[in-house]
Amino acid sequence: MATKISLVQGDITDQHVDAIVNAANSSLLGGGGVDGAIHRRGGPEILEACRKLRASHYGWGLPVGKAVATPAGRLGVRWVIHTVGPLWSASEDRSAQLASCYSESLRVADELGAESVAFPAVSTGVYGWPMDDGARIALETVQAADTAVADVRFVLFDDTAYAAFDRLLQA
Repeated sequence: MATKISLVQGDITDQHVDAIVNAANSSLLGGGGVDGAIHRRGGPEILEACRKLRASHYGWGLPVGKAVATPAGRLGVRWVIHTVGPLWSASEDRSAQLASCYSESLRVADELGAESVAFPAVSTGVYGWPMDDGARIALETVQAADTAVADVRFVLFDDTAYAAFDRLLQA
């Protein structure tokens, strides 16, 4: 079964899918950008679930490129899949870590039985990853993934991000 990939410009917390992916920081305790929006909209249940993960499995935090799921609290989805993207570096190629965010998130989605997943453009905000390259890595990784997820939606915050993903998806 082929995975359908679509693009949406908007707010990831408004999506009606089985799971949304959170571009989290390694602490799993909330932050800015997508992470802050998901924690605010999802309510304290997400933070409590993240605290339990920190206390049990991730005392040092979630490693870059890994993914883990929590319930979605007050969001209109079943799960939040948290992944930690790499900081962009001009001197070190961290592309494999960024690709791992997408493949690991899909692996977790498969374990949950999720059929639809919404992704943000991981690491392209405050982590500084150039949008065109981030879009390329995201799309190539999802297109190559061996996953049962039928519907992958990239939810892009602004015109620039949408245009970068759209150019590559149409190519």
